[in-house]
Amino acid sequence: MSTAAKSSSVRVRLTRRGRAVVTALAALPLLVGVGVLSTNASSAFATSHAAEQSFEYVTVGAGESLWGLAQRVAPNADPRDVVADIVRLNQLESSSVGAGARVAIPARYADAE
Repeated sequence: MSTAAKSSSVRVRLTRRGRAVVTALAALPLLVGVGVLSTNASSAFATSHAAEQSFEYVTVGAGESLWGLAQRVAPNADPRDVVADIVRLNQLESSSVGAGARVAIPARYADAE
């Protein structure tokens, strides 16, 4: 038998570890795609959920914090809950706002004003 005939009949054999690596590499793009889709879906849900809520805008006064605003617009509610709802509705990174900022207030609190 010639060496050319021997080399064409050689098969690649993967160990158990090799099969695991190949499987993981093949599944990686699928996992990345699922991660991207789930991230986009959750932001779309948050945006659509915020869009479904009714709200009114209030302008933050000079020296006023969200805590003070919460006490002003919903005096009978827990200010922590009101601030959390305002931060969530306006997609704020923190509870700090500047004077003159227009902030959306959930309608259930704005109606109590």
